[in-house]
Amino acid sequence: MARYDVNDAAVAKVRSLIAARQYVLDSDWGEVQPDAEETNTFLDRHTWDEYAAWHLGLTAGANDETKARHAFGYGDFRRVHRSGLIACVYRAAEWRHKQVEVAAHDLLQELDRAAGIS
Repeated sequence: MARYDVNDAAVAKVRSLIAARQYVLDSDWGEVQPDAEETNTFLDRHTWDEYAAWHLGLTAGANDETKARHAFGYGDFRRVHRSGLIACVYRAAEWRHKQVEVAAHDLLQELDRAAGIS
């Protein structure tokens, strides 16, 4: 099973998006998460570091400038989606990636506080 490290740059990106109120509270993650075409378009216009910042997990041992390196996406390349963070918590918990699970959970709580969700 792959092992994932928490991407500190992504954690910082989520926090900056929350602070700037660049978030979506109600969305269907299965419908809004970037597909292969949107991902390729983003990579055509941005650096791998910018792409990485949209993923809470980094696959240990994978080459940096590959899609395989990046896991646990949480946004649509513009905003963080609450449903994306929930998906990260769920998937990380399901596959026992505890560090990613906790990071995603903490960010979800931060988003909920900022949005006034109690």
